[in-house]
Amino acid sequence: MVDIQTAEKLRKMKEFLSSFKSTVVAFSGGVDSSTLAAVCKDAGLKTLAVTVISQNSPTREIKDAKKIAEEIGVRHEFINMDILTPEFSENTSERCYFCKKRVLSALVYLAESRNYEVVLEGTNASDLGGHRPGYNAVKEMGKVYSPWAEFGITKDEIRSIAKSMKFSFYDKPSLACLATRIPFGIEIDEQKLKMVDEAENSVIEIAGVRQVRVRNYGGIAVVEVGEDEIKKLLEEATKVRDRLKKIGFRHVLVDLDGYRTGKMLF
Repeated sequence: MVDIQTAEKLRKMKEFLSSFKSTVVAFSGGVDSSTLAAVCKDAGLKTLAVTVISQNSPTREIKDAKKIAEEIGVRHEFINMDILTPEFSENTSERCYFCKKRVLSALVYLAESRNYEVVLEGTNASDLGGHRPGYNAVKEMGKVYSPWAEFGITKDEIRSIAKSMKFSFYDKPSLACLATRIPFGIEIDEQKLKMVDEAENSVIEIAGVRQVRVRNYGGIAVVEVGEDEIKKLLEEATKVRDRLKKIGFRHVLVDLDGYRTGKMLF
């Protein structure tokens, strides 16, 4: 069950969604986009969930997306995209703007070519604080909406909605794109992204943690896990170090403060 305030916001959001007959949902397989697709289906919209695969996509998220779409019962497709444009690879503080604009433009084109009315994406009300160039791209696009954000629904509320709908992914850890592991100003290339992806998969495999980030500071790996999982990581620290060095990192450090959203040390 969701609380009364959340239920009212969700009611208004469903009322808005019901003004459309069909939608393409930008579908990463995370809690926000997955619950959005489920709510669209529940509201009676013809729903196509589309996952964009690029050099920036965590491989574990791609695997999850297919499985979660099947759990929800929505039609699901993958499209491939080269995200490494010069503007993106330069890795300025506006990087997310260029990425989001490129992804949404592709989804709008797909929606128009398939006669879907709108594109929906999963930015939520908790995401709107601070510097959010990606959301600026959303606001510039015609036929693109962010219902969670527009109706003031937070991340915690989305989790409660997913739980009330009895979906297994309601408590799934957040997972941003791979580029967020590389500090602004360090050029992004495919090799750096692959190193991060392989390193994070390795930490999960070896230490059995749920939440992980491996920050790539020019060949130095800084491993973050949830604060409650640091002990598990340290118990396997030697194996993790050796594996990450095989991947190509020169040094491997552990951040004892634990994972925090959007954190960079320097």
